[in-house]
Amino acid sequence: MTKPEMIIFDYGHTLLYEPGFNALRCEEAAYPYIVENPQNLTAEQIYEEVQKLFSRFNEQRNSGIEIHEWQFMRLIYEYLGISFSISYEELEEIGWNAASEGAVMPYAEQMLDYLNESGIRTAVISNIGWSGHALTNRVNRLLPNNRFEFIMASSEYVIRKPDKMLFDTALRKAGLPAEQVWYCGDSIRSDVMGAHGAGMYPVLYEGDTPGDSNPFAHQNDGIKVDFDYLHIHDWREMVEVLRKENKNV
Repeated sequence: MTKPEMIIFDYGHTLLYEPGFNALRCEEAAYPYIVENPQNLTAEQIYEEVQKLFSRFNEQRNSGIEIHEWQFMRLIYEYLGISFSISYEELEEIGWNAASEGAVMPYAEQMLDYLNESGIRTAVISNIGWSGHALTNRVNRLLPNNRFEFIMASSEYVIRKPDKMLFDTALRKAGLPAEQVWYCGDSIRSDVMGAHGAGMYPVLYEGDTPGDSNPFAHQNDGIKVDFDYLHIHDWREMVEVLRKENKNV
């Protein structure tokens, strides 16, 4: 382990989380903007059609291919004959915020403040179908003091972590060799193995979210790795690790 020049983060249940997420509210929030609905579908009926179509794409997503939200909306809504008075870009953010406004993982803000004060560069790579535009807006809204140099959403790159191309692309954006970069996330397969495969130092973060059930709580059960990585459950732990590294420099 060496002191990093940059730390790159996952998004969900790493920096931010989505308490009370309810996808039906996406359709309910979009409904007032409908201008054409030839089948007179209710928000609940549209939601059911959306879920059916999304289920068709699960195999592709599990195999490492990402679906962009705007493409998905265009496909399902035009298939249903539904059109809106606003753009898909606007519709996406209205729907996502209705499903969950989002919240900050405990001590993430304080951890980022420490990195900023220490001159450690930061960025984000997320496996997410929401657009990079919407993801960036959400991150900046909830973490206004961040200094992320770039925010990469897999929806903009076709592929999902742990694909090495995403991590290599981030390294090229940063202009740094892999050994000078740490990558932090909550998934052993996507984040720890992905970062290690690209030569970055992996940090597995498994933090609790107050009053919220984590849908990914058991994603790492039974998965073992045979390489070195940092395993933490609180962002204050990483700050302490970095402070010790600073003393050793």
